[in-house]
Amino acid sequence: MKTAITIVLMLALAAMCGCQSSSSLRGGGMTEDVGFKIVVPTGDTDVKQGEVRNVTISLQRGENFKRGVMLEIEASEGISVYPTEVQVKASEIADIQLRIATTRDTALGAYLVSVKGTPKTGEPTSIAFTVKVVSP
Repeated sequence: MKTAITIVLMLALAAMCGCQSSSSLRGGGMTEDVGFKIVVPTGDTDVKQGEVRNVTISLQRGENFKRGVMLEIEASEGISVYPTEVQVKASEIADIQLRIATTRDTALGAYLVSVKGTPKTGEPTSIAFTVKVVSP
């Protein structure tokens, strides 16, 4: 019984870790030429207390994916991100600059930034990345 529980927990952990650098769900997901995926920074993104840092997220489209996508960006309490919504038209290149800001009083530690992409038609997909607030 302990072995079965351990296996299930390991599979769940592996599935969660596999979602850290890009998203590939069906509908909003990307196969060879249909769908899209959201690409975010891999690893921790360090931001000093009281600093504003720019990071790039991308929307990679399959060759036959010709739809607009609404991106919704949300940060954990304690840090701020701008913009919080971006409408990417079907004809646009989809590299988006995000501004991540902290205050001098922001607690040191890891914060989550999640990005959800919803196409005009089809299923949404989402991904998250970690912002690590460090001392100046």
